[in-house]
Amino acid sequence: MALLKVKFSQKKRVKLAQGLWLMNWFSVFAGILVFSMGLFLKIELRKRSEVMDNSESHLVPNSLILMGILSCAFNGFAGKICYDSLDPAKFAKWKPLLRPYLALCFLFNILLFFVALICFLMRGSLESTLAQGLKNGMKFYRDTDTPGRCFMKKTIDMLQIEFKCCGNNGFKDWFEIQWISNRYLDFSSKEVKDRIKSNVDGRYLVDGVPFSCCNPSSPRPCIQYQVTNNSAHYSYDYQTEELNLWRRGCREALLHYYSSMMSSMGAVVLLVWLFEVTLSPQPRL
Repeated sequence: MALLKVKFSQKKRVKLAQGLWLMNWFSVFAGILVFSMGLFLKIELRKRSEVMDNSESHLVPNSLILMGILSCAFNGFAGKICYDSLDPAKFAKWKPLLRPYLALCFLFNILLFFVALICFLMRGSLESTLAQGLKNGMKFYRDTDTPGRCFMKKTIDMLQIEFKCCGNNGFKDWFEIQWISNRYLDFSSKEVKDRIKSNVDGRYLVDGVPFSCCNPSSPRPCIQYQVTNNSAHYSYDYQTEELNLWRRGCREALLHYYSSMMSSMGAVVLLVWLFEVTLSPQPRL
């Protein structure tokens, strides 16, 4: 944006054009970086889309991808103008487009700043998305024979192993759902019948968790059934057995993972925004 009219000698004009050309191409690489971050975040979110309740979380990666593309386009165009400014005859054709272009650059910088803010402010929406998505995913854990849900057991197990977490908010979440498929229950067993009858919904609930909740650092074999029954295991107190199961819920683990990633990306986008702002007030060539 031209604030003051300044006259340059031909030598200074060439140096200015070359310097601006170089800075604009640095901005193109910055745009590629923003685009790459958005693409990476989108892939990471899609990996675990089964445990997310809606698509609001994709607002951040989609915005980063869009701003990365626009940054490459605007700064590549600016680089072309700076290069052509070395030749007055070539530069003359660009003069009518400079004002509209600078206005678009101003709007682009505003949008880029808001995208950086979104990276920091999406934590609340992401938390609710993960909480509901994990809750639904855990309900479908047992549906290994149901088309469209047969993959959920593997998804939840791999999630708990990778992020060293258990359940939604903690391992006791598994006590409230039937995570064992009916095909693996012996309905002639009195224990199974009693447990089903004792539940108003006719579900088989146990104080147990899937194997993926087990902490391999535990010095004793993992106790995943009758977790709260101290008398069922020798020298055991579930309230003091810190290493037996993962204590952290997967919602907290995933929220920390994605929030840290988005915050880092937001910081990078702010740096790119500062560079774009310093590059925008260019004098007229």
